[in-house]
Amino acid sequence: MIITDLLIIGAGPTGLFTVFEAGLLKIKCHIIDALPQPGGQLAELYPKKPIFDIPGYPAINAGELVDNLMDQIKQFQPGFTLSETAVSLRKIDDDWFEVITNKGTVHRARAVAIAGGLGTFEPRKPDHLENLSQFEENGVEYFVKDPEHFRDKKVVIAGGGDSALDWSIFLSNVASEVTLIHRRNEFRGALDSVEKVQALKDQGKINLMTPAEVRELKGTNHLEEITIEVNGETQSLATDFFIPLFGLTPKLGELANWGLEIEKNAIKVNNALDYQTNIEGVYAIGDINTYPGKLKLILCGFHEATLMCQSVYSRMNLGKKYVLKYTTVSGVDGFDGSRKEAEKAVVKKID
Repeated sequence: MIITDLLIIGAGPTGLFTVFEAGLLKIKCHIIDALPQPGGQLAELYPKKPIFDIPGYPAINAGELVDNLMDQIKQFQPGFTLSETAVSLRKIDDDWFEVITNKGTVHRARAVAIAGGLGTFEPRKPDHLENLSQFEENGVEYFVKDPEHFRDKKVVIAGGGDSALDWSIFLSNVASEVTLIHRRNEFRGALDSVEKVQALKDQGKINLMTPAEVRELKGTNHLEEITIEVNGETQSLATDFFIPLFGLTPKLGELANWGLEIEKNAIKVNNALDYQTNIEGVYAIGDINTYPGKLKLILCGFHEATLMCQSVYSRMNLGKKYVLKYTTVSGVDGFDGSRKEAEKAVVKKID
């Protein structure tokens, strides 16, 4: 069982920044996310694409923003439950909530912050393959959780975006054989990634098959072979793993069954005070919430997280008033014993 002060559901930018704001208030956090790494859709869908509306950054790549947020919250030592989805919420008593994931991991917290972005991200699956479910986790993978899992194996990747390109490049140095399949000749991704795949193809380190589609999966207990249609002709290819990277689909998923007030596939909150839902002690921040005038922007999520943490502090410290201190003056003390502070001024006579 994992016990914490504030349980955050969603490791996107809003969820990550919540750890920082909570840490300033001495509130310990733990984060649940269905994806195998922090960052949400920024890390999974467009890590190399620039964002232009983050204050203080004329332009910053999504992946760099995630890295910066992880560095910013490091001293507050957040816990992570990754590759798991929160499926149930139960109020134990007036002070505690219990959240259980799809893998049975039990979490207990004084408050819950749902920062799930557009909801739970589920992989778009090649549903035209009849026996797809038979090979899921037996050769068919939708995420690369641990690259070493593919060490010295034959891997087929399908897709035409950044994820397919980047993982083909990375796994070319890990797997014994990498084949990239796309139903079109053109790829949509970062120019440097496209050029690297071209170079690796020319070097014989990546097999490129376009336009092509996987038509059939074969194997006994584990995937052994796939049937591919290339330029109208069918051929077989021996492989150990098939990784279809067709993007992610956002869904509220189990959150829709938690008794929360839902409006237009988003969680309705009170934005006049603290972004609390209709369940006291459960908050919704970032793109997953809705209220009059709502804007789905990262910087709005940061603002909502800041005000929400003040409410969580009041909930945990009844009757105790928090005195706002500017970090420029007071510095930042981490749970790991570290301290960040401005250089102290000196009083010294100048002769």
